[in-house]
Amino acid sequence: MTPGIRQAKKAGIHYEIKEYAHDAGAESYGGEAAAALGLSEDQVFKTLMAKSNDGKLVIAVVPVSGILDLKALAKAFGCKKMEMADPALAEKTSGYVVGGISPLGQKKRLPTFIDASAQTLETIHVSAGKRGLELALKPDDLLTLTNGKWAEIGKAD
Repeated sequence: MTPGIRQAKKAGIHYEIKEYAHDAGAESYGGEAAAALGLSEDQVFKTLMAKSNDGKLVIAVVPVSGILDLKALAKAFGCKKMEMADPALAEKTSGYVVGGISPLGQKKRLPTFIDASAQTLETIHVSAGKRGLELALKPDDLLTLTNGKWAEIGKAD
């Protein structure tokens, strides 16, 4: 059981754990999850860490069907500029490995922004904290558990 699953369980929300055989050669962790679970890439969300121009870290949760709009994230966070955090820093700060970073149960709670497109879905899938392990839950539950904010931060690839 990962810290992310423990957080969901402790909160008493309804969730499902979905497991698949992770392929170490997969090009896209999120794309692999969607294909393996037979889901649309609009339903599977990736968890990314970005860093503001003044060094503050934030979490962005966006559909794997697109990419993170760093300008939109900077605007939502209220800073001038954002860049992707170094993967080693993301791993150290979250406690998870890249490709398995969950928005839940991170070592350090960071400001979290979830792409507004999630609000139209009944269920979204995010990493449960390990490659090959996804957590299916209601978007509003994810928002509550991360103390997150909705923002239009995703854009077409």
